[in-house]
Amino acid sequence: MEQIKIEDLNFRYALSSSDCLNGINLTVDKGEYIVICGKSGCGKTTLLRQLKPAIAPKGKRSGSILFCGRSIDELSPRESTEKIGFVMQSPENQAVTDKVWHELAFGLENLGLSTAEIKLRISEMTAYFGIDSLMDKNVNDLSGGQLQVLNLASVMAMHPDVLILDEPTSQLDPVAAQSFFDILNRINKDMGITVMLTEHRLENVFVDADRIVVMDEGKILAADTPSDLGEKRDVLPELVRLSLPAAMRIFFAVDGHGKTPVSVREGRRWLETKEITAPLPEQNIQISDDAAVKLKNIYFRYNKNDRDVISNLSVNIPRGSIYSLLGSNGAGKTTLAKLIAGAEKPYCGKVKLNGSTALMPQNVQALFTEKTVRDELSDLCRDEEIIRYVSELTQINGLLDKNPWDISGGEQQRLAVAKVLLCDRDIYIFDEPTKGMDMEFKTVFAEIISELKSKGKTVIMISHDIEFCAVNTELCALIFDGDISAFGTVRDFFSNNHFYTTAANRISRDLIGRAVTCEDVIKCVKK
Repeated sequence: MEQIKIEDLNFRYALSSSDCLNGINLTVDKGEYIVICGKSGCGKTTLLRQLKPAIAPKGKRSGSILFCGRSIDELSPRESTEKIGFVMQSPENQAVTDKVWHELAFGLENLGLSTAEIKLRISEMTAYFGIDSLMDKNVNDLSGGQLQVLNLASVMAMHPDVLILDEPTSQLDPVAAQSFFDILNRINKDMGITVMLTEHRLENVFVDADRIVVMDEGKILAADTPSDLGEKRDVLPELVRLSLPAAMRIFFAVDGHGKTPVSVREGRRWLETKEITAPLPEQNIQISDDAAVKLKNIYFRYNKNDRDVISNLSVNIPRGSIYSLLGSNGAGKTTLAKLIAGAEKPYCGKVKLNGSTALMPQNVQALFTEKTVRDELSDLCRDEEIIRYVSELTQINGLLDKNPWDISGGEQQRLAVAKVLLCDRDIYIFDEPTKGMDMEFKTVFAEIISELKSKGKTVIMISHDIEFCAVNTELCALIFDGDISAFGTVRDFFSNNHFYTTAANRISRDLIGRAVTCEDVIKCVKK
């Protein structure tokens, strides 16, 4: 049954000289699970926001959007609120109250529901999402994963027919992200609710989706089932091919004949039928004996009566290395980054730095103070040649005259990287740098940090992006409860983990020793 029909949709932001949506045609049936992907700035978020009148951007629109046969503009505010739920990218930007139970009740109260109906819906949502123990907690005390589940539960309490999500797991650790997607899949399959979401990390959602919609430059290039999309890989943009699940990438690189595996399970079953031709060669990682960062017995808490966020942590980070810090939301990663950068001070222990630092925070919008992207860069550097080089390197040269708040989340990440590079420091700390980045720019960012290393700079990344870290870093540490619980070279680290590891490692575990990337697996399989 046709639920959403988009016909010849064009959209241009106010004051813009060109359309950011061009001739969009898409039909979504009731109960479908749709994943929209494409590079940053291609129009994904703009398209989703057109489906929610209350948050639709201002500008010039042509074409039509029908919801259950009616123009979406004809929906009353109440109908739009109830029938179309929207979960934003940043969990903290959606919460509007202080307590968890207040957040669940807020939308229902605005609809004028009776107290009895509100209590019924809240009790139903807390049971379904398993958040009973959080009801009396302050929203600010929740982890990123808990807060995003709360946002989802608050939206679902409205009993929507369509659930729209804009990169909902971009700030979640891998375990929390997978748990969130499991909930989404259950909502879709158990309740028959239509799900539409944008996502850069396709590994987790490909197997659940009915269709993958690929966008580029405001147009839809393809809208197919996951397996059919794989068959069309040669006509897809490079970034989409690079974003395909590990099972598909390995399959196509080795032979590409027969049924395309999509999930880890399917990839493993296929790999079991193949001949392993050679063991994986050892990695040769050269690590400096000099420490760029040396922390000894560090303790830190934000308030005197709070528990320690960092507890007796000691670590040496070698000079000239690319070092990743991983861990769950709330484990202390961002706090550790602030301690290294000098933004916070420990109440006990010693911090020793061999050089100056630059920090790119998790919330990159905190860096923006000027009216244009160009002004953001010139505020740090007056040399036009350097600004031109850095803007081209980070692919923001076409955004220089735009307001930093008017560009996409991925584009804001690029601007933040550019600003940090202009600081010219010895130690670079990136907190969730690949958040919102498409695969194309992830490749560019990998080249940037590799170039920094070649110049003797030290790169420290706090990240949930396991796949990126496995390919592009040398040393990894896992933070748990304010301390480092595991450490090793990238191959040792990921091959010894079961949850904090890559899809390629899960596919090849016990079949190819210590393989952690798709390239590792491909090297060892007979073609």
